[in-house]
Amino acid sequence: MKLKGKKIGILIESDFYEHEIWYYNYRFPEEGAELHFLSRLWGQSYLTFKGHEYHAPFECHKSFETIDDDELKTYAAIIVPSAMVSDRLRYTEDVTQLPPACEFLQRAFADKNILKGIICHGMWLVSPVPELVKGRPVTCHNNLHGDVVNMGAIYTNEDVVVDGDLVTGRSGGHAHLFAKKIIEILAER
Repeated sequence: MKLKGKKIGILIESDFYEHEIWYYNYRFPEEGAELHFLSRLWGQSYLTFKGHEYHAPFECHKSFETIDDDELKTYAAIIVPSAMVSDRLRYTEDVTQLPPACEFLQRAFADKNILKGIICHGMWLVSPVPELVKGRPVTCHNNLHGDVVNMGAIYTNEDVVVDGDLVTGRSGGHAHLFAKKIIEILAER
């Protein structure tokens, strides 16, 4: 139980990659972590999202919009998963305002004690706030190589890259390597 007493938040939306989310759903609690899936609930008490590959339903009961700074500090890690989750979460009703998920990510990045994990197309959520990764080594899905370069990040051709409080992973298919690294880092904290 390397993660006993640690709390991990994972952002979720429709078109998530089932294999990745199911893996996290078992692997992190297996190490003793308290796992919370977070989304924008639009005033609802919960929403049911469907996966990308099998359209598997997944209920989310917690909104990141209600998490204040004191509660955010209780999280050891915030993870942005692969697939279309980030694209859906970067929606904003007013394009002159940051999407709420990007504001939440900014707040998580402001706290160096919170480990940030971004894998695959999760980098899409960073595009409105590129200063979060500017000048930092990262990896991402090959399709997003141009995106991260344009954000000013340093693309690194590896499956998992660690830069202090930021862990990035190449693709949802590398979720096991990504989760292994996050577990290793959190276990040492």
